[in-house]
Amino acid sequence: MKNITILLILLTLTFSNVSAQKIKDGETVSLNGLSVTFNITNKESVTVGGKNFDRYKVSANLVNNSEKSFNIRLNASPQVASNTNLVELDCINATGAKLTSKKMELKLKAHNLNATYWYYNKEGKYVSGVLPVIAGYYLDPGDSVNNNAIFIVPQGETPDVLLRKI
Repeated sequence: MKNITILLILLTLTFSNVSAQKIKDGETVSLNGLSVTFNITNKESVTVGGKNFDRYKVSANLVNNSEKSFNIRLNASPQVASNTNLVELDCINATGAKLTSKKMELKLKAHNLNATYWYYNKEGKYVSGVLPVIAGYYLDPGDSVNNNAIFIVPQGETPDVLLRKI
C-alpha cells in the first residue's frame, strides 16, 4: 500500500508540470515570453479508404519575446542534441492518414560553423576542405522560428490543437 501511494504521488508530480492549452486558428498564445501563433493556411476535402476527411495545411510561428536567450552548446563532435524542441502543437483529432502529421514541433535554430580541414586529394596534392558543423542550438531575444504541417481530421471538424511548452 505504501508503494502504491508513493507511485501515485510521483505520477501526480510528473504530470502536474505538463500543462497544455488549446490554440485556435489565428490565435496567439504567450508562454513565459514565447509567443506562439497558429494559422490554418488551406483546407480541402479528401477521401481516404472510402471515408471523407478534411485536409488542413497549417503553420505555426514562435517569437522569443523574453529577454533571455535559449542555448544548447555542443562540446564534442560528433554530438547530437536529443531535444531541441521549445513547444509542441498536438492535433487531438488528426488521423495521421496518408503520411500526414498528428503534431508539429517548433525547435531551436541550429548554429552552424564551417570547419576547415586539410587532406591529400586523388592527385596527392595537399588541399583544404570545408565541413559545415553544428556547434549548438539557439534562439535569441526577438528571433522567430516557424514550421508547417498537414493535418487530416474527420469531415466537418476543424483541427483541435493543444499547445505545450517543452
